Amino acid sequence: MDGDPAVEPELDSFSLVLPLPYRIAIILVAGVWAWAVNLHYLSILRIDVAGLIKYPNRPASGGPPHHLRVYRLASTVTIPLVASLLLFWTLTHGRASLVVAWQILPQSYLLFLAIFFILPFQRLSKGGRFRFLATLKRISVGGIAETQDGKFGDILLADALTSYAKVFGDLFVSLCMLVSSGTTSTSKPDRSCGGAYMVPLIICVPSIIRLRQCLIEYKRVRSNMYSPGGSGSGWGGQHLANALKYSSAFPVTILSALQRGHDPAKIGMSETGLFRLWLAFVLINSLYSFYWDVAKDWDLTLFSSSRQRNDPEHPWGLRRHAHFHSCGMYYTAICIDFCLRCTWSLKLSPHLDHFNDLEGGIFVMEFLEVLRRWMWIFFRVETEWVRTNRGPAPDDILLGDHSSDHDKLDD
Repeated sequence: MDGDPAVEPELDSFSLVLPLPYRIAIILVAGVWAWAVNLHYLSILRIDVAGLIKYPNRPASGGPPHHLRVYRLASTVTIPLVASLLLFWTLTHGRASLVVAWQILPQSYLLFLAIFFILPFQRLSKGGRFRFLATLKRISVGGIAETQDGKFGDILLADALTSYAKVFGDLFVSLCMLVSSGTTSTSKPDRSCGGAYMVPLIICVPSIIRLRQCLIEYKRVRSNMYSPGGSGSGWGGQHLANALKYSSAFPVTILSALQRGHDPAKIGMSETGLFRLWLAFVLINSLYSFYWDVAKDWDLTLFSSSRQRNDPEHPWGLRRHAHFHSCGMYYTAICIDFCLRCTWSLKLSPHLDHFNDLEGGIFVMEFLEVLRRWMWIFFRVETEWVRTNRGPAPDDILLGDHSSDHDKLDD
């Protein structure tokens, strides 16, 4: 039987192959694989990631290393995903009516994924999954541990959530369409489901979490300044500057939502003027975030003074101590980060995804952002390892970002 003619035009060719719920699942599972590769390569460089994030359960002598455990976890969630996709393609044959009708398959996998990370399966990295859930619970309200309790791990996870902001928005859309009458989660994505401002609000949540963490850190520095025995160094400006970086994402998302349902009478601004204002904030957010990645997260001297940038003790624009032996790795990372920072800021904009033929492009950009974050973690962890073993970055003390020699500058 031919597909419903009222349904078939709603689905583009990409959505016939990968409906929205499957795209969400693929990106979530890709994040697990990416973390496993992070742990594996950093262990080859003898960087103790578990020590940096204060992971309590070190593998016993002769036990599997952390990265192998994560590989096993990734394999366990990947096999059902592949099986579900193959079954879905077999049953639907790329026909729109069947794609819409078989939403139970991708939604069942998403349910499996949620249950898998919650239930205590003893042989499948139980301790790691419990640590992940405990950290997620703490940071979900903007909390952050003390340095000795794993603050760096909280920051890594919270920053990873910002890269999944658009994916979380799509997850809400998928669930909203699942429970809405007259549509299914495998239909054409309706990103106004739940109201015009619900998806933009969800996209903003990860940045709100990091913003609150930065403000908590600022208050800690201020309290330490005036407490008996406090270091009294600096006033916490580094954290306020970091908070400003995360807050710069809000105008991008808000102005984008206003463009989607533009009404000059209500907004008091022409569509052209609103677009120009949105574009200005996109540039601010992209360039500010790129600067912070390079200068603050990776401690590179590309944006430092000419004397520091051209210091003969290290390659141009880099730093003296490094664990990645090839200078090209750093320069390549800088270029990739710049390109993807700019494009990702655009993709935080809900008004750009109402074009039917952009569904494939949206997925590619979301996937590339996960890859960018994967790359970023390599250099962020390597930087933290250098700070831990070589001392804090030169400007940490001046900006008062730590209360002791061991309280390093955080993202």
